[in-house]
Amino acid sequence: MSAPRQPDGDAVVWCQGHFNTPNGKTAHGLVRFTERYRVRAVIDDRYAGQDAGDVLDGRPRGIPVVESLQAALAFKPTHFVVGLAPDGGRLTGPDRQAARDALDAGLNVDCGLHDLLSDDPDLVALAEARGVTIRDVRRPPPASVMHHFSGRINEVGAVRIAVLGTDSAVGKRTTAVLLVQALRARGVRAELIGTGQTAWMQGVPYSFVMDSLISDFMSGEIEHAVVQAWDEVRPEVIVIEGQGSLMNPAYPGGYEILAAARPHGVVMQHAPTRVEYDGFPGFRIQPLETQIQAIELISGRPVVAITINHEGMDRAQALAAVEVYERQHHRPTCAPLLQGVEPILDALLALGGDG
Repeated sequence: MSAPRQPDGDAVVWCQGHFNTPNGKTAHGLVRFTERYRVRAVIDDRYAGQDAGDVLDGRPRGIPVVESLQAALAFKPTHFVVGLAPDGGRLTGPDRQAARDALDAGLNVDCGLHDLLSDDPDLVALAEARGVTIRDVRRPPPASVMHHFSGRINEVGAVRIAVLGTDSAVGKRTTAVLLVQALRARGVRAELIGTGQTAWMQGVPYSFVMDSLISDFMSGEIEHAVVQAWDEVRPEVIVIEGQGSLMNPAYPGGYEILAAARPHGVVMQHAPTRVEYDGFPGFRIQPLETQIQAIELISGRPVVAITINHEGMDRAQALAAVEVYERQHHRPTCAPLLQGVEPILDALLALGGDG
């Protein structure tokens, strides 16, 4: 198992107007788990005065929500982290101004959006003047350091499990993190492969930002991360975070993970209350069974379990949905944020690693 990292510093997370919405998923991930920072506060004036964990999951985490950057400075942060994940990964004018204000206040700024702050000469000059840094997590790496697919994936002896989903921003990464934590609690050596900016911000040791890559290198980077985890820590199970969804019109994802990571099984994350793809009215989500069939046809491997995102449902409705989906699809099913992932662990551990 990889050793816990030392935190980079004390962070406040900018999520103005988007906390507890799909566009705040980076902030949500940092509230629930991160080894990269000590999260001291979340900024969103709509929930000011509340506990961020209580807002998200009904579980206090000692992270207050405050109304402004000025209020957040009372926690003496070292880092200002942009916790937004809007469609297209674009940065609005007010969000850019907030980053500017954070730099001016002497905070390091980390941003995972496609609009790169370090391409703005005024912001770079301000950071230099204040003695702080800008990290653009989604800056594409140079081709010289990226990897082509090599075939070494077949040398990896760990059981590989991909967490895919029926939509973007549906909770794949959260479920992947919970799976690794639950496996470790059982004494299983497990590692997570992070594939997005939030996983990097959570300090996942074996991670890259999939949608920042040149497509020719995507399969190679997936394989490289899995092989590196195997070479360095010899896990028994490797869990790979999915991106987008196979049939998503804007964010088709999963093909490369199925092809390059060659998982032995797939966990399928689904939000029963969603009818259309997130952010794209008029584009209906294909039925869960259709998406399961597509994954199994492409990969030749089973979807072994279903996990439910309970957005728009109370606890009783979510647990009823779990029973319905388990009965209809003949696979172990759970709502991870309500039940944990224990109900599906035995099915995953029954998978064999055969390369």
